[in-house]
Amino acid sequence: MRNTNPVQRQPSAIRYRLLSWAVVGMLIHAVPLTVTTALAQALPPAGSTVRLVVGYAAGGPVDAAARQFAPHFSREIGLPVVVDNRPGAGGAIGGDSVAKAPPNGMLLFFAASPTLTISPHVLTAMPFDPIKDLSPVAPVVSYANVLVVNNQQPFKTVEELLAYARANPGKLTYGSAGIGASNHLSGELLALRTGTQLRHVPYRGNAPAMTDVIGGQINMMFDIVGSARNHVASGRVRALAVSSPARNPSMPQVATMREAGVPDLEVGGWFALFGPARLPSEMVLRLNEATRKALASEDLKARYIEQGYDLWVGSPQQLAERTAQELALWGPVAKTIPRQ
Repeated sequence: MRNTNPVQRQPSAIRYRLLSWAVVGMLIHAVPLTVTTALAQALPPAGSTVRLVVGYAAGGPVDAAARQFAPHFSREIGLPVVVDNRPGAGGAIGGDSVAKAPPNGMLLFFAASPTLTISPHVLTAMPFDPIKDLSPVAPVVSYANVLVVNNQQPFKTVEELLAYARANPGKLTYGSAGIGASNHLSGELLALRTGTQLRHVPYRGNAPAMTDVIGGQINMMFDIVGSARNHVASGRVRALAVSSPARNPSMPQVATMREAGVPDLEVGGWFALFGPARLPSEMVLRLNEATRKALASEDLKARYIEQGYDLWVGSPQQLAERTAQELALWGPVAKTIPRQ
């Protein structure tokens, strides 16, 4: 989805914090690429265990991606790495635990973007500031959502679905992983962009929502491509369109939203590593380098791509910029729903 320089429209406090991140990024790029002895020591203390905090319960897509990443990351930093599930409040409970942790690299947030870019707009009491209280370390993957419908529905295309929605305002139901989840706001954005009325049904995760799409209790949902592809392949649900600018390699037969006639719905999400605020720049560099090397593993690359993810190898500054841009993007959409 196109957005014209949203960072410039941020409040001055956010611009100041983003500038701080940019300064860290420039310092990082100023360090020679050769890993010096000082950088080799810029890791969590020897003998410690690094914990990757996931803000969702075990078994979901964020948890699965973190568990696949952990052994490769462990190999690169030379320390044990375990996944630590701390679910609740759309990932905010896990994020808050990292924000309040000592900046020694022993506790890192394997974050899903909605926690940082959507939750601040929909939670009445967001426990931490995603810009001020976290240090961006490294992106991991990005992903698109796919719009799926119950297989018994007559809709074969997005155009047919929207025609029905316009003729029957509020009758079509769509599920999500909960109020404020990215697939909730993707549904809200679809309604806004197309002038339709869709009825939201929140669940406690993507899996139960998909179960009810399959069973016909609700009509449709947006789901992460990697989570939905097996259901689509088996014929349990029908995929109408993906929300990425280009077709997804794991679902090449499925049109993009632009191809389906909705050009203003190019949205997705991502997973990335963050540390507590004031994480030393040398440690940020070392952990970013370890993430890049982990993502270069042919085994990890193949597993992520098979699940429909796009590898996102980038700098802390690029991660900071995207976080701020999407925080601005989702603000107007979030205003259409009550704060929780």
